[in-house]
Amino acid sequence: MIRSITREFSLEEWSFEGLSPSDQALLQAAHDASKNAYAPYSSFHVGAAVRLESGEIMSGSNQENMAYPSGLCAERVVFFSAGAQRPKERILEVAVVTNSDMPVLNFSPCGGCRQVMLETEMRQEESIRMLMQTGSSNVLVSPNLRQFMPLTFQLPR
Repeated sequence: MIRSITREFSLEEWSFEGLSPSDQALLQAAHDASKNAYAPYSSFHVGAAVRLESGEIMSGSNQENMAYPSGLCAERVVFFSAGAQRPKERILEVAVVTNSDMPVLNFSPCGGCRQVMLETEMRQEESIRMLMQTGSSNVLVSPNLRQFMPLTFQLPR
C-alpha cells in the first residue's frame, strides 16, 4: 500500500423545532411538494425545495412514469426547474423529504441526483446546504453536497 486516503463525512442532527424559521419553511415547502408526487408504482413520495439567493423557494416532487426510467426524482425536478427558470440565481439550500417513516440515515438522494446537485454546487462555486427528513423524524443537515460524492466525476478543463 502506498497510502491510505480518508475522507470525513459530517452531518448535524436537529429536531424540527430546533431549526431556524427559514429552515422550517424550506422543509415545509418540501413536505408540501411531496403531496404532489406522482408515485403510483413505488408509493414513495419525495419532495424537494430549494432556496435561491433572492430568498425565493422553489419546489418539486418525484414524477414516475410507467416507461421507466422516464420519470424524475424530486431533486432533479427542482434543480432543473431552478436552472431553467432562474439561471442566474445561486441555490443556497435544498431540503429533501419523504412521507415514509424509514430511518433518516437510510434516506439520501440517489447517485444521479447527487451528480446533478453537485454539478450545480461546483458550477456556482459555492456550497449548497442540504436538509433531509423522513416522516416526522429529526432533520439531518449537511453543510454541502460534495461530501455525498467524494470521488466526483469532472471533465478536464
